Amino acid sequence: MLLRNNDHSAGLYNGTRLVITRLENHVLEANVITGSNAGHKVLIPIMTLTPSDPRLSFKFQRRQYRLIVSYAITINKSQG
Repeated sequence: MLLRNNDHSAGLYNGTRLVITRLENHVLEANVITGSNAGHKVLIPIMTLTPSDPRLSFKFQRRQYRLIVSYAITINKSQG
């Protein structure tokens, strides 16, 4: 399940459910199983996050996929 809005034209919104079909170094390939683009293959890149807090005397980056594994979801999420 996606955690953030990635690409509105591809139907990749927060809460979109996907089936991961392929893993690469910097990208995931997935099939969309919910929404208007159900059945389409999409690519999900790694996002680099850099905090912009001026109080920090150092800078760091965090790289992550904007996904969460969802074996089970709540009733509110399943209803859309």
